[in-house]
Amino acid sequence: MTLDNTISSSGLGRLFKGQTAIDFYGHRRIGLYTAVIIVIVTVVSLFTQGLNLGLDFEGGDAWDIPASETFGVAEAEQVLSDNGISTADARIQLRSSETSDVVTVQVEELPREQAAKVTADFADAAGVTSQDVSFSFTSSTWGSEITKKAIRALVVFIIIVSIFISIRFEWRMALAAIAAMVNDVVAAVGVYSVFQFTVTPATVIAFLTILGYSLYDTIVVFDRVEENEGKFAAVRMPYQDVVNISMNQVLMRSLMTSFSSIIPVLSLLILGSGIMGAVALQEFALALLVGMISGVYSSIFIATPLLAWLKRDVGRKTYRDRLVGDDLRAMVMGAGARARMATETAASTDGEGDDGERGLVSTGIGQPADQLLTHPPRPRKKKRR
Repeated sequence: MTLDNTISSSGLGRLFKGQTAIDFYGHRRIGLYTAVIIVIVTVVSLFTQGLNLGLDFEGGDAWDIPASETFGVAEAEQVLSDNGISTADARIQLRSSETSDVVTVQVEELPREQAAKVTADFADAAGVTSQDVSFSFTSSTWGSEITKKAIRALVVFIIIVSIFISIRFEWRMALAAIAAMVNDVVAAVGVYSVFQFTVTPATVIAFLTILGYSLYDTIVVFDRVEENEGKFAAVRMPYQDVVNISMNQVLMRSLMTSFSSIIPVLSLLILGSGIMGAVALQEFALALLVGMISGVYSSIFIATPLLAWLKRDVGRKTYRDRLVGDDLRAMVMGAGARARMATETAASTDGEGDDGERGLVSTGIGQPADQLLTHPPRPRKKKRR
């Protein structure tokens, strides 16, 4: 049985027209196994090499020295070496702006006398006065306070979100949404740990922003799942089918929403950080980019399949296998396609007996709820006089 020629012949065309029939529940193991692998890689990386924490977390000294043709990154490294400071753990960057260029140097906390001498040496090497060299230092205690507040905010956010989703939807949806959000944060932390990107306060802010973005995409899917669950309640449709239908119906919306959000973040990375030299934007945009990509993946391949597994036909009686292929596509496309496919199935199975009537008609697709009896009604017993 095939649909009429209005169905696009290409996968991209079916995606744009809302004609996809992807068995998300059937491929749930791929998504969940991938999430488990990401968690394992993150844990191993954290234990072996940890996170590359910035100055604001570990504490230390920082200088901003005016850059020129005679003073750059190499000259800054030489000043540190002359003062017996290792350049392996130092962060030295050339930052450019429309008004001026500066060389930023960050090292671990030094004694105040040594820090004052390094400031003077930087000024001499750059050909400026000591007042032109900006010096600052950060205590590691302040960094630990940022970490504690970030963890506290994360816990409070998860608790509030869990309560809200449990009230608005149900506790299984809350559990699935929280699992997807945790996966997004773990994935972002794993990328920063594996590739040793520097973690700054801007990165922490981006991590917390990821949670809201991931939650939005998941709630959109869950809202459609709840809507379809009520719509197909009369036909006793397996919950796996409800999930597959809902995911295919909102797939294009989820992808386009994510794509439109990722484009500005890429602009921050490429234009703001790469071309214009705004390094601070890189610290924020990189975490956002990783989190958005992970959020799309988790809402499609983790949150919804996990919800289907948690609610795998609890308290339901079903009489058929899960919908796939054109049967699933007909349900995704709506009532018109269901009626057309039910008519085609009835015509193609006419006179074939009970085995030939196993198609969409016998499963209730395209039929009103009052016509879904699979056996003739029992005769009423006569009352005894």
